[in-house]
Amino acid sequence: MSKAWTAVSFRTNTTDLVKITQPGQPSSGIRHLQGVVAVGGGIKIEAGGSIIAGIGVSGAPGGDADDVCASAGIKAIADSLEF
Repeated sequence: MSKAWTAVSFRTNTTDLVKITQPGQPSSGIRHLQGVVAVGGGIKIEAGGSIIAGIGVSGAPGGDADDVCASAGIKAIADSLEF
């Protein structure tokens, strides 16, 4: 749930947050906010030009693999998303 919340709240996939929130970066403080998960696996779901939800996946060996699983989940329901 936290990965999906993070992606939607920051309007970016969590993999993108990994890079910009590293120590020494201007946005590094984001990692310290309650509920924020700045690792791969959180992807925003868009339809009709808007963010409508997010998906968060954990458990694969690494954030990149979590992203692949999340993307597959979105692809599986893509026909239902367009309105």
